[in-house]
Amino acid sequence: MPGSRRSFLKMSAAASVAAALPGSAASLPDTPTPRKGRIHQSACRWCYKDTPLDQLCQWGVQIGLKGIDLLEINEFDVPRRYGLVCSMGYAGGGTIPDALNRLEHHADIEAAFRKNIPIAAKAGVPNVITFSGTRRGMSDEEGAKNTIIGLNRVKKIAEDNGVTICLELLNSKVNHPDYMADHTAWGVGVMQEVNSPNVKLLYDIYHMQIMEGDLIDTIRKNIAWLGHFHTGGVPGRHELDDTQEIQWPPVMRAIADAGFTGYVAHEFLPTRDPLTSLRQAVDLCDI
Repeated sequence: MPGSRRSFLKMSAAASVAAALPGSAASLPDTPTPRKGRIHQSACRWCYKDTPLDQLCQWGVQIGLKGIDLLEINEFDVPRRYGLVCSMGYAGGGTIPDALNRLEHHADIEAAFRKNIPIAAKAGVPNVITFSGTRRGMSDEEGAKNTIIGLNRVKKIAEDNGVTICLELLNSKVNHPDYMADHTAWGVGVMQEVNSPNVKLLYDIYHMQIMEGDLIDTIRKNIAWLGHFHTGGVPGRHELDDTQEIQWPPVMRAIADAGFTGYVAHEFLPTRDPLTSLRQAVDLCDI
């Protein structure tokens, strides 16, 4: 019965989207697009905020996604209706400005993770997100020390539930001024001290291209500490196309060749038909 239900959902997805979004329906293949499977691709929910989540999942099935990224707790189960996963969830890991680099946030983050990580595990969510927080005059050394303390408080929760806590690397140059975890080396130093198989970095390719470049070599050298990836065109955080500077197929090959088996989630803001842009990104990264 589960197999029949999934087949039915896949067959009906194109028709459902066609009825809801006539302008985008032409972009859907008649049958789900087979993918090579070297890169497990996902799409970040917030980039498609005007699209109902069920519809985004239907798109995902048809274009060969494996998951939907950055969902709230009450949304964790939605992708499973379509044979997808929530590849990254929110579980109370703080906010971009206020998170692990300040001791006063640790108790709240720990309490949230104790409550929500078991929910994520039950829903089959492999990863939950957390942040460093902003500097606000704090040295990177002090922030790293505090972040290590915070992650050591919660790592056993993740280990016991088989869920990975991912600390996101973001740029502080364009989008998130003063954010502390803005270089791979800082994040890797924290990961090495925490030293847990269930605490990793969310390596956002868009953000790290802005801050330091050298993507392929950085990924190869640090793959042991990387648990998740995000994409986005530079500059502008738009489509992965010939208007931006990252060469996506070589970056994807480096990720796959390094033995990474997690998820690469597309996190760009479409400037054209969103389904067409997402499908083109999936095609490009299907190495």
